[in-house]
Amino acid sequence: MTQTSISSGKINSNTMMKKINVVTGLLIMYTCICVVANAQNSLNGNAVLSEKQQSIIRISALTATGDLSKLKPALETGLDAGLTINQIKEVIIHLYAYAGFPRSIRGLQTFMSVLEERKAKGIKDITGADASSIKSDSSRYERGKEILQQLTGIPERGPKTGYAAFAPTIEVFLKEHLFADIFERDVLTYAERELVTISVLSSIGGAEPMLRSHLNICLNVGLSATQLQQFVTVLESAIGRKQATAAEQVMQEVLKSPLFPQGKKVTNNNFTGTVYLQSLVESDSGNLNSVGNVTFEPGARSKWHLHPAGQILLVTDGVGYYQERGQAKRILRKGDVVKCPPNVPHWHGASADSAFVQLAITGREKGETVWLQAVTDEEYKK
Repeated sequence: MTQTSISSGKINSNTMMKKINVVTGLLIMYTCICVVANAQNSLNGNAVLSEKQQSIIRISALTATGDLSKLKPALETGLDAGLTINQIKEVIIHLYAYAGFPRSIRGLQTFMSVLEERKAKGIKDITGADASSIKSDSSRYERGKEILQQLTGIPERGPKTGYAAFAPTIEVFLKEHLFADIFERDVLTYAERELVTISVLSSIGGAEPMLRSHLNICLNVGLSATQLQQFVTVLESAIGRKQATAAEQVMQEVLKSPLFPQGKKVTNNNFTGTVYLQSLVESDSGNLNSVGNVTFEPGARSKWHLHPAGQILLVTDGVGYYQERGQAKRILRKGDVVKCPPNVPHWHGASADSAFVQLAITGREKGETVWLQAVTDEEYKK
């Protein structure tokens, strides 16, 4: 830890800069640990879908497939679970953007008959709140763009590509209508709207790229992997195994995707085997720490090396090894954290039969990494 020197009640400016760099480094470390912890919670969490959320899935799927005979009891179950009339109407309105007006309107007509029957039985269902009025000076396009960025967590920069470049009109409709006019209505939360969306996309089939994108959004807006796995079970109970299996396959692909980009293959001679590096944070004059995502293929490892200011490793996937000079080799697994002391030679890499992914937080204030000799096969296997 940097020592603070105080003279005549004033802190030396160089010392202050060092202290700022250390604090910045700790903040980066804390942020990365939180990211890993959130990913762990997402993958291993015990959260389950509420009865309301399960009803949203069933209502959405059955409306999208046009199975009105099964939709009626699903609507009643939703009301009994505590969904308001306006929330269910919003679910059916939302899904028209994905399944079309005919399915949505038939769903609304079915819901009307359910409410009439319940009223005749003396059942009083809660109407619920309407959507709040929109108070913004921004255009619908800009509002929709902002909402989409909140959903995905990815800023939209650069020129349009793909369908947005090929047919710019539909890209405008998407921003202005779907993500502004519809998603902006606060009758449902973003997580509830995403449950509607993935239910419809799973039910209609043939929309796997969009389903994949919205499953990622589900994770970004707070739904856990456990809840998404339960989603498949609820979907199967509503519309059958075939569509649920297709959705499950896409979901498993999403859950297995890396936390950060893999990056480019490392071409220098500081590693044995195949290694990929994605720089996440570059050190500069204001922050003397770098953060990189390093992916080792099975059997790959670094050379022996040392860091003058130390390093912290956060394991995000796979099984790997870490060894300091003169110490026993450690086995590392997802969720492990290693603090590499300054100026202590060490190496790290993947096990022989598993890939290994780590976030490497490296201090640069005392100099760059010093690379030493390669790790021999004997050292690696010992």
